Amino acid sequence: MEVKLPDGSARSLPEGATGADLAADIGPGLAAAALALRMGEQELDLSIPLTDGAQVAIVTSTSDEGLELMRHSTAHVMAQAVMDLFGKEQVRLGIGPTIKNGFYYDFDFDDDRRLREEDLAAIEQRMAEIIAADQPFVREQVDPAAALAHWESRGDRYKCDLIRGIPAGEVVSFYHNRLPGTGDDAFVDLCRGPHVPSTGSLAGVHFKLLSIAGAYWQGDEHNPMMQRVYAACFATKKQLKRHLNNLELALKRDHRKLGKQLRLFHFSDDVGPGLPLWLPRGTIVLDALTDYLKAEQVKRGYLPVSTPHIGRKSLYETSGHWQNYHDSMFPLMGDADSHDAFCLKPMNCPHHIQIYKAELRSYRDLPLRLAEFGTVYRWEKSGELGGLKRVRGFTVDDAHLFVTPDQLFEEFCGVVDLVRQALGLFGLTVQARVGTRGDAGEGTGKFVGEAPLWQRAEAEIIEACQRMDLPHTIEEGEAAFYGPKLDFVITDALDREWQLGTAQVDYNLPERFDLLYAAKDGTRQRPIMIHRAPFGSLERLMGVLIEHFGGAFPLWMAPVQVALAPISDDQVPGTRELAARLRARGLRVHEDLANEPIGPKIKRARLEKTPYVGILGAREIRDSTVSVRSRDAGDLGVMPIEAFLDRLEAELSERTRATT
Repeated sequence: MEVKLPDGSARSLPEGATGADLAADIGPGLAAAALALRMGEQELDLSIPLTDGAQVAIVTSTSDEGLELMRHSTAHVMAQAVMDLFGKEQVRLGIGPTIKNGFYYDFDFDDDRRLREEDLAAIEQRMAEIIAADQPFVREQVDPAAALAHWESRGDRYKCDLIRGIPAGEVVSFYHNRLPGTGDDAFVDLCRGPHVPSTGSLAGVHFKLLSIAGAYWQGDEHNPMMQRVYAACFATKKQLKRHLNNLELALKRDHRKLGKQLRLFHFSDDVGPGLPLWLPRGTIVLDALTDYLKAEQVKRGYLPVSTPHIGRKSLYETSGHWQNYHDSMFPLMGDADSHDAFCLKPMNCPHHIQIYKAELRSYRDLPLRLAEFGTVYRWEKSGELGGLKRVRGFTVDDAHLFVTPDQLFEEFCGVVDLVRQALGLFGLTVQARVGTRGDAGEGTGKFVGEAPLWQRAEAEIIEACQRMDLPHTIEEGEAAFYGPKLDFVITDALDREWQLGTAQVDYNLPERFDLLYAAKDGTRQRPIMIHRAPFGSLERLMGVLIEHFGGAFPLWMAPVQVALAPISDDQVPGTRELAARLRARGLRVHEDLANEPIGPKIKRARLEKTPYVGILGAREIRDSTVSVRSRDAGDLGVMPIEAFLDRLEAELSERTRATT
């Protein structure tokens, strides 16, 4: 038997040889580091026999696949530890998937036990003992009926639910952790695998149990609430330490805490949950963001529009929002059967379509790029709300481009370029997810439109990503109901991922609204729509940016860019004069004229994360200088006022921070 290796070489092995045999044949070092086998496109246990002629590779802990595998196996070890500590007959198991930076496992207890934070240390200790015991992971393929009978005999409804959901013909498998020596089961779980060879293979993994949270079984609020234990898990101690440090920073940078401290926004119970009120300082930051994007859109040929916050129900029936989205819309205003039934708009696109239809359009009018910072409303459940990141009313930097087929590709590339430029302002790493309909969309009613149009739109998006050299993944089944989409995912300063901007190609809404333009040959043709929002929800963006910067916004965004503080009342007139000069240059200035020592004034500016503080004493007034303290660079000393102004203007022109 012969198999092909990643370097193009071939390896001859006896019939029946496994992945473990291959690793040992290559060398003892690889045999010791081997965790799993990749054969073709599948990851498999090392114990799986090789197929003659197959393309194979050994997965080790140094790869991303190896880390995912270790996280998966460590989740099983945690489940075993919980059962060992709190009783196999009491614990009911849910699911234990890997997630970014670690894993979690869901538990239920027949004795109504509530896990406590202090239990986590004991679970970690038991996990360490299981890893030290070097228990083999043993896969068993099981008949579906026998698998169901096994978990029914244990009274475990959750595993039974999972088995009943496995499609007919798909393999069902258990994984056993076996006690060395006796071979008896120490733990068994329903799992498709693969796993590392034994718990001893996890000796080098570094993990930390983090928290306990409630989670409805399968995300359904009508199901029982389970107890979810979250864990961080990394290949090295340094990586784990960095992650734990980032978690501590995230608590300190929580936008809800900083928003209150910095007086950026407020939630009022009298107004309602999920409806933020922007205070003056927060509004200034928002204005800085929107002013930048408005100016950039003008350069790129966008036209501003403004639309109302409500529309007739019939408008959303035509668009498909009512049929596909009404559970996420606010309750209807008026009689549902009346022509005067109105909805709070969940999206801006139907209104922009009406603006397109307001005139007869020619091919000479296209591309038509309509842009609006439009507020939309979603009826989010109260338990799903979370500060600015999940709200019920939010503003989208929305635009809709109406294009001809031969304009589509270049216009979509232009949209991608704008989104990357806009998000790049903040020093964020940008990658993308292409949401397609996928095979699951066929016949489900989840998506509207014909398959050929979907395929064409998906191909255009993927080609644009390739042209723009934009890292991307394909996410089947994650499209919008009316078309495929390109979601932009950023990584913030704390290594967390957030989905912000989006761009979508849409052949369906032009069809539903019968949009037309006069083509060059005199015929009536249908335009294609591009939906795009570089920032996405401004509220969500603000929540992310507050935490990304820790409230210390770059100069161009800062609500107060310079705080001026006189040392005594004698310098108040000179302070006001300098403030006027700064404002005349377009700078945002706060004059701290409180009758108190200079120390508290400097501290106040530091707590408010003001980029620059200008201190004025008798000498500074006499010499037309200012003593400057930078939030990022520290004490800059005394400098001429003109030099200070030049520094500020240079930094503003670059839209950068002095330090990161």
